Amino acid sequence: MDIVIHLASRDAQAIKDILNKDEKVSRASMVFRDASSLGKEGQLCHIAGTEEQCRQALDIVKEVAKETDAETKEAFLRKLREEEEAAGAGFGSLFG
Repeated sequence: MDIVIHLASRDAQAIKDILNKDEKVSRASMVFRDASSLGKEGQLCHIAGTEEQCRQALDIVKEVAKETDAETKEAFLRKLREEEEAAGAGFGSLFG
């Protein structure tokens, strides 16, 4: 399961710290990026893990952040895939 959470810039570091300290959520994969690449303010956080980890993360941030809509989630995941592909291509050219 995966979710994308939209965080206000002022809360991003505190939320990141809280999520990383949680016993369940910290075992999930978390990627934080600036939301400006999608024309939004703040930061986006992609969490990939079990359903329990994702629910726990949403519960932790429910007062200060929200899960994104499906369109934003897909656009953000597409951006992350593009970054990974570009990094892989760059790394491959070092040894190619």
